[in-house]
Amino acid sequence: MLDRPHPGTYLGKGKIEELRTAIADKQATVIIFDDELSPAQGRNVEDALGTRVVDRAELILDIFATRARTSEAKMQVELAQLEYTLPRLTRMWTHLEKFRGGIGMRGPGETQLETDRRLINNRIKLLKERLIDVLRARVVQRQSRRNEFRVSLVGYTNAGKSSVLRALANDPQVFVEDRLFATLDPLTREVKLGEHQKALVTDTVGFIRKLPHHLVASFRATLEEVAESDLLLHVIDASRPTWEDQLHVVDQVLGELGAGETPVLQVFNKIDRLEHDELLSLQERVRDSLPESIFVSALAEDGLEPLRRALVSRVRTLRPVAEVRISAGDGRLLAELHREGEVIDQRSEDSVLVLHVRATQALIGRLRQGGATVS
Repeated sequence: MLDRPHPGTYLGKGKIEELRTAIADKQATVIIFDDELSPAQGRNVEDALGTRVVDRAELILDIFATRARTSEAKMQVELAQLEYTLPRLTRMWTHLEKFRGGIGMRGPGETQLETDRRLINNRIKLLKERLIDVLRARVVQRQSRRNEFRVSLVGYTNAGKSSVLRALANDPQVFVEDRLFATLDPLTREVKLGEHQKALVTDTVGFIRKLPHHLVASFRATLEEVAESDLLLHVIDASRPTWEDQLHVVDQVLGELGAGETPVLQVFNKIDRLEHDELLSLQERVRDSLPESIFVSALAEDGLEPLRRALVSRVRTLRPVAEVRISAGDGRLLAELHREGEVIDQRSEDSVLVLHVRATQALIGRLRQGGATVS
């Protein structure tokens, strides 16, 4: 029994022999490892078994490639695939090693390897430049939404985030499918919450255990939407026995994205799949550790009403209504107030404007610094 993966083959000699026997018995043509292998480990295991080897990272990248629909998602996935492939090129070209020459000679395998490396590096550079342009566009979009209450749906893949957005926004055009990583592109919809409240809700790519770091890096521009949100709705599949492990995975990825300090509301979805006693047991179980959690069903009639009420409450808490008195001639401060706050009503008292505004604490602080009276 190994206490850590073998540096050369990941598995020990005994397990390699067991695997060779299993391959022969089942006539397997591909071996999938539920972990990321180093380039050397992948090459050595393939040599030892004579069978194609795919590690966890490569499999997830392949799944992402089949799900990508927009040009942005395709660029992000291609970048991740190329960065994964680059250090593994030698393994891909081992079939040409026999053509390599002697001292001072350069065989066709070596020449092709160098050519491929150069082409891949050039393509990586181009994709990164294009994704920087995407990032700039997203920054402009986010700035235009600064006066809105912004909510992002996050969670483990296939937890039902897109179903929640579709039901909240009452929009059948929101793509929903029961499969891993059905959503790769962020999708934002305006949601009317009732009581004259609204929010911009964004669906994001789902997370998964041991998400390849190449993917996290490539999708950083997309996932930065999460860090800029006023509130994160962490959607959890209540019907999954492993929901606690999935919750920890999502929290870990959020920390890596710099969103660890953003307020989070846990939303246990798919309660329609639970029996009444199972639901009561789950609610009792999370009462102490996650006391503010809510339980919903995106499919049941009125199944999202608890979420709507919770969002209305969070809007009022995070963006309370304040009375602002400001000089009618202070155009700069008035422009900032209209740009970043939600003006509910206003009236004039001599040369002073009195406005009722829904605003963040940061905006209220800037208004006070600028000379406005806020109460």
